[in-house]
Amino acid sequence: MITYRATFDVPRETVQFTAGLLAAERRRRGTPRGSRALTCFWQAVLGLRWFRDRTSPDALARDHGISRATAYRYLDEVTAVLSARAPDLREALDRALAEGLPHVVLDGTIIRTDRCREKTGSARGTEIDLWYCGKARAHGGNIQAVMSPGGFPLWVSDAEPGSFHDITAARLHALPALYAAAAAGLAVLADAGYDGAGPAIHIPARARRNRPSLDINARTRNMLLRSVRCRGERGFALLKGRWRTLKRVTASPARPVISPAPPSS
Repeated sequence: MITYRATFDVPRETVQFTAGLLAAERRRRGTPRGSRALTCFWQAVLGLRWFRDRTSPDALARDHGISRATAYRYLDEVTAVLSARAPDLREALDRALAEGLPHVVLDGTIIRTDRCREKTGSARGTEIDLWYCGKARAHGGNIQAVMSPGGFPLWVSDAEPGSFHDITAARLHALPALYAAAAAGLAVLADAGYDGAGPAIHIPARARRNRPSLDINARTRNMLLRSVRCRGERGFALLKGRWRTLKRVTASPARPVISPAPPSS
């Protein structure tokens, strides 16, 4: 076996922030000091390595001198404390309004994963894999996100099965809050996959079968809408490029993440 030195290209402030969340969670649980195999700092490093580099839990366990089962448990804890810290959609939209953003972009993607064998019935009455997305031709979870005009992710939803269409997942997680934000003056742009979301969500006009082609005004509006929306749609590229484990998560999305209780007031 060969050992070598490596540099973890995540800011130390990010690791310390995550370690602080883990320390607060240990205090809430009453974990005795020194009873864990890793300190909060090194548990944060372990979890962020998994997000950043898609390092396998086996390799993380070996590198940190812990068992494979402990590595998986520590990963779940890191995911839980970060998830509990994330703002909800209404908070993100209130902040966007306060900062004077001209619009936000609603978009969805499939986070690929393994270990999904849950079955469900399709609209045609046949049995299908609940977590299989026909469009992406892969198993995974449907994630909705709201991006700033420049593409920075402001909010990301919980995962729904991959067989869900974007509009279905958006109705569950995003549209009610986006309607309120649109009424307050924040424009919401989306692609044609959100057809039927209502007039508050601006989507490109679609050519319909057995109907006249789109006129020049509709085509011009589509061109302008796409040119404004395209920068916002880079948000998922930023997420998956920075946190590579989101390209293919090795844990099943059907397994719920148990979030820690919120701190008492």
